[in-house]
Amino acid sequence: MKAANLHRRNARVVLNLPRPAMSAAPRILIVTAAFGEGHNSAARNLALALDAAGAVTRVADPCVLGAPRLTDMVSRGYRFVTTRLPQLWEWIYQSTDRCDFSRQHSPVLRWVERALECLIDEFQPTAVVSTYPLYPYLMPRIAAGLPVFTVVTDSIEINSAWLRAPGNGWLVTDPATREAMVRKGLAAEKIVDTGFPVHPVFSQLQPMDATDVCAPFRVLYFPTAQLSFLRRHARDLLETSPAVCITIVLGRNVRRLYPKAREIKDQYPGRVRLIGWTRRVPQLLNQHHLVIGKAGGATVHEAIAARCPMLIHHLVPGQEEGNLRLLESIGAGSLADAPGDLGNQLSALLSDQAAGWRAMKHALARHDRNAGAIIASRFILKKTMDRGS
Repeated sequence: MKAANLHRRNARVVLNLPRPAMSAAPRILIVTAAFGEGHNSAARNLALALDAAGAVTRVADPCVLGAPRLTDMVSRGYRFVTTRLPQLWEWIYQSTDRCDFSRQHSPVLRWVERALECLIDEFQPTAVVSTYPLYPYLMPRIAAGLPVFTVVTDSIEINSAWLRAPGNGWLVTDPATREAMVRKGLAAEKIVDTGFPVHPVFSQLQPMDATDVCAPFRVLYFPTAQLSFLRRHARDLLETSPAVCITIVLGRNVRRLYPKAREIKDQYPGRVRLIGWTRRVPQLLNQHHLVIGKAGGATVHEAIAARCPMLIHHLVPGQEEGNLRLLESIGAGSLADAPGDLGNQLSALLSDQAAGWRAMKHALARHDRNAGAIIASRFILKKTMDRGS
């Protein structure tokens, strides 16, 4: 799905949020990028919360609008490198930490800048919210004085690209991330801990209780496109205990992964459920005891919102290391990327009447982050209204 159309094609959610008293609804332009699902997820969810609170929003991807073919090629390359060549991605990521995008004048960036300028001229926003670090660098040349809020979709390990651009506020996922950004030199009063902008429906769902009997013990599994991992992971989990059942979400890789997933389902009758692409991830997370996936920002923070403990089977060096650190600091998950790790860690969680799993559930309840988009939308609207009054 192209990022420029994400908002209009997303299902609306009815929320009981207070609408601001104002003569004209604020117009919020939310800009995102196709390089990692966390950026798009945060943008979509913020739009839902802002709409419900009375704003007029538009979600767009200036990279797609300004350079569609190149963006598609780079996006495909990003997915390939982060999945197959993680060490190469680590080098690329570290190089961007030293890059000052305000001094970049490549033709591609000019195309992106023109697309962003056209969006602002057409939509006439009251404020701009960016879920990708590039766009705030372009704003002084396009619309100096227009409020810009940056939603940082990474945790703890924060690339300096997020920090160097001008802006009116940075919205972050947790206190540790805020402290890390202050240590890097960003003014503390500009950083607001709202939580990751998860889908607003998380605030209305009931997480599975820590006293659950865990029979069956339901595992939600998000595989990568690598077939051998799917078979190995599924067998590790299912061989741990006959009480374990797994739901495999094949996502957009359904055609590639389905034959091997079907093989696992046939081998363990009645214990494996297969799902393709779905919009019901919030509901699924709240209905399962454990989630297993890669350490992407959206998945990790959705697991936190659902109070669903998580094991990481794939970690991209760089920004995803911070997501793992956040899970570990909460006491809600760990890395399990070596052969046999998933089975061993699941066995430990289930031992002593699932005492380990219950401890993780209690830790997530104490952390209590399931309304990031709602909190962020209220902050953005208040700042926008204060500026206009």
